[in-house]
Amino acid sequence: MTTSNTAVSNTITGNSVSNSMTSNLEIRSATIEDVNALLALEESAFSGDRLSRRSFRRAISSAGSSLLVAAGEGQSLLGYALLHLRQGTRLARLYSLAVSPQARGLGIGKALIQACEQKAIKKGKNLLRLEVSDVNKNAITLYRTMGYREFGHYDAYYEDQTDAIRMQKPLRHVSSEQTARPLPWLAQGTPFTCGPASLQMVLSALHPEYQATPNDELEIWREATTIFMTSGHGGCHPMGLALAAQKRGLSAQVWLSEEGPLFVNSVRDDLKKEVITRVHDSFTEQCETSKVPVHYSVMPLEQLIGAFYSGSLAIILISTFRMDDKKAPHWVVMSGYDEHCILVHDPDYEAKDNTQNPLDCQYVPIARDEFEKMSRFGQSRLQATLVLNAIDNR
Repeated sequence: MTTSNTAVSNTITGNSVSNSMTSNLEIRSATIEDVNALLALEESAFSGDRLSRRSFRRAISSAGSSLLVAAGEGQSLLGYALLHLRQGTRLARLYSLAVSPQARGLGIGKALIQACEQKAIKKGKNLLRLEVSDVNKNAITLYRTMGYREFGHYDAYYEDQTDAIRMQKPLRHVSSEQTARPLPWLAQGTPFTCGPASLQMVLSALHPEYQATPNDELEIWREATTIFMTSGHGGCHPMGLALAAQKRGLSAQVWLSEEGPLFVNSVRDDLKKEVITRVHDSFTEQCETSKVPVHYSVMPLEQLIGAFYSGSLAIILISTFRMDDKKAPHWVVMSGYDEHCILVHDPDYEAKDNTQNPLDCQYVPIARDEFEKMSRFGQSRLQATLVLNAIDNR
């Protein structure tokens, strides 16, 4: 998969454009008519990890992206910045930044970054993230002077095998008291295994010796599935996930806002309703036999934060409506929090083209009030949370 092309230089190379060419610099949204010029700019700015024509066209038309260009005298393109704005979250990501080799050192990169920050703020985002090659010292210096700070590192991230530094900048007041935990991220291998992938993340964090394999992902799904859902394959029942977690050496507690069979209202067929009910009753009996605590009440957000602070990890059921306009049940893992946001690891990643990146699914900040709305599913406003811990066998 093509990765981020973030690259800026403060050193003028080749035949620099004149300052008069940038005196009337315009930062504007890209149009379809700019695509050929964008491809030429991409070709001149990067030797690898290039965006394709399809990627540029998608970025121009997508509501979740903003593609800004810096147009100089005569409307020649001197640079561009591609910003991703993840719906339902407070996160923006500077995916790619390019400046024409002939226009470097004239402040175009800085102007594009500032325009991205303003765009993100207008869209209600409070955190902007980016990746930059660790050998691109000029870009790193620029980002640092603009308030970006390092928070992660990835080996051999780019096509040329150079490493990437992850940086971020608060765009609004964000509490410096952020609590997060190193948590491996995994993508779900199928459209219906978000629950198993979430459990595998927790197992990898609490049991470092655990090997998350595609086969075990499907095995967890087989153990935990409700069998039927609105359409397609069934999703995972919270009690089923708890039992699968216990089988793999974790202690589990379940918090449910209702006692009856879950998801039964998502199907119309009477036989499906009967099967879902029987599966629910079986999970209830297994939890009683296995002494997995099931609390029939809503777990307050402050209690969830307290559990995380104490060392627990939680898998939470959300509705994806505020993220993708689809009313689908989906499991995510809490990976941190601060004064304003809950951070989550989201296993839902699909590499449709090279504008998608797994990093967009990690430590995703969601405003607390938005998170509380997300964590209610369906007409019954079902809330389901699994609190998981490693078992100390000493």
